Amino acid sequence: MDFRAVLGGAEPIGELFETLEQREARAGRDLPIARGGWRRAAAQRRPTPLEALDGLKAAGTVPAHLRVAADRFEEVEVRLDQESETYWCTMSPSGRPSYTPGLLRGLQAMQRSLVDLFAAAPEGSEPPFRYFVVKSDHPGVFNLGGDLALFAGRIRAGDREGLSAYARACIEVVYANHENYGLPIVTIGLVQGDALGGGFEAALSCDVVVAERGTKCGFPEVLFNLFPGMGAYSFLARKVPGATMRDMIESGRLYDAEELHALGLVDIVAEPGEGDAAVEAYIARNRRRHNAHAAMHAAARRARPLEFAEMVDIVEMWVDAAMQLGPADLRKMERLVAAQDRRRAHAVA
Repeated sequence: MDFRAVLGGAEPIGELFETLEQREARAGRDLPIARGGWRRAAAQRRPTPLEALDGLKAAGTVPAHLRVAADRFEEVEVRLDQESETYWCTMSPSGRPSYTPGLLRGLQAMQRSLVDLFAAAPEGSEPPFRYFVVKSDHPGVFNLGGDLALFAGRIRAGDREGLSAYARACIEVVYANHENYGLPIVTIGLVQGDALGGGFEAALSCDVVVAERGTKCGFPEVLFNLFPGMGAYSFLARKVPGATMRDMIESGRLYDAEELHALGLVDIVAEPGEGDAAVEAYIARNRRRHNAHAAMHAAARRARPLEFAEMVDIVEMWVDAAMQLGPADLRKMERLVAAQDRRRAHAVA
């Protein structure tokens, strides 16, 4: 089953993963990613706002910030700050602040556009941006993780393929961010609200994590008899001791920003409401050292390499475990969905 059918037409991150696949092949490893499906015939492709600028694009004269300003992505808002050379990506899910199919489609399209921006830059020119920041516009929430309603529906229907397809799309997005899209940039996760499950995994995939005091992060999956399968083991195993990793995953407890800073999982603790300013100050302090920092983060990834195949294997274990959940476990999951809906309604009110 093609995950595009589950996600309503979303496509894998084509050129990026083709590049990663070639790199893995040179290293004698296999990157089991969908091949070829990301190409779409021009006649089938939905026009974007930039189509009107074809003449300028052909001449290579469209500034990067104008290209970004014209981009529209599902449940994702973007802007490029020229002065600080920073690309800001704001998750803006229309429903629950979790990884809905719509948000995944928007993130995939946005990630492809980053690669396109660098590819369109004239040879020898400055890069379109040097820093990438991901944040959320939902009050009090960075991201609550996987789409629990989708999980419960697929499990009740016995649809293993559909659940696997959704999970595969999630790890493609988070792995691309972990690999910095193959670009010479520094990625920053700005956590201004709770980051649970897949939301915490997404933050951990960044080079730098900035979290505001009062935020909570953790892996509550054990509460409904499951485990976090979209990056938690892979990222934590490379960042904290094994005993700490097991406690974080098996206890299901939530950690505050100060605790995570002490563990080395949060780099900067900001005051409530000051997260954006803390990111801007970090970039201002370090812009002249960007080359060194980008290289250091790349060296760290090389020293502790993460193969995509590892994430695929773990996510398939997660799917197998999820399909074994019983009625009581699913009722707990659905109660969490109801709690998320109440929280969202309160935030909107």
